Amino acid sequence: MKAQVKWIGDEMFAGISESGHTIVLDANAGNLAPSPLENILISLGACSSVDVVSILKKTRQDVKGCKVEITGTRVDSVPKLFSDIHLHFVISGNNVADKHVEKAVGLSADKYCSVALMLNKSVNITHDFSIIDPE
Repeated sequence: MKAQVKWIGDEMFAGISESGHTIVLDANAGNLAPSPLENILISLGACSSVDVVSILKKTRQDVKGCKVEITGTRVDSVPKLFSDIHLHFVISGNNVADKHVEKAVGLSADKYCSVALMLNKSVNITHDFSIIDPE
């Protein structure tokens, strides 16, 4: 896997994936686009959500939606690394069982999500979930 990052002006950068997709990042506290650290949170949430939805579908849960709210806490010293990240999954569906969501979230965090497994080496990652009726 390869990627490229190009400076496009001020503190803006374009990340170009090997598959040809582009994302814009703003190193200036994310004023015009996500900052690189915001992108880490987004990538963690996306990676985990893919796993959770896939696992729930395999267990024949009638999932209608999955949203993950991610909160990152950074240390006060420079570099301002993440010390803690919390993921709160909000699953909507018909008769979705708590036990299946709990297992899916746990498997993603502990076994399948590559982003979480890399970050786990230096960041305390926690998770919980709620289940709501579909809208």
